[in-house]
Amino acid sequence: MFKAKHSRKSAVSIKMFIKEFGEDFPAHVKERLMDLEVRCFLTRKEIAYRFDLKHVEHLQYQTTSDEVESSAPCSKEYAYGQFVVLDGKLYFSESCLENKDIMQSPMVSIIYNALNSEEIIELTNLKRLDDNNIDFVVDKILSSCPEVSQSYIDITQGMISRSNNK
Repeated sequence: MFKAKHSRKSAVSIKMFIKEFGEDFPAHVKERLMDLEVRCFLTRKEIAYRFDLKHVEHLQYQTTSDEVESSAPCSKEYAYGQFVVLDGKLYFSESCLENKDIMQSPMVSIIYNALNSEEIIELTNLKRLDDNNIDFVVDKILSSCPEVSQSYIDITQGMISRSNNK
């Protein structure tokens, strides 16, 4: 028998994330997550409830190659955090997805180490986000994640105005 393949989006907006997974999140947590909406979006790979936070413009930063043979400079995009939702609760992960195109922002470790909350170990260490620590997490992410460029704002405003004219 064939397995049914359910399609799911691998990239989602913060708004869609809250709509799909945030039913049990406190109102203040939802509000603060929405502060990330303009600059960030979420991606997921094979685990449907684990999301990496990235900049909407896919900005690249210089680094050296991870390959042992080569330490040649290369460009990678930052992941600014990883959110995990388990049993309706939101967690911040100790680490993000890293590969040939993506590296973890240094701010991720700073945020994770500063959180004094419930900790779960599931493939990676997770700390619970709630009304008591969401302001700190969102403010730290916003302090490390660049503003969007004026050209990006112009493009998105043009898209919004066209959709409103229909």
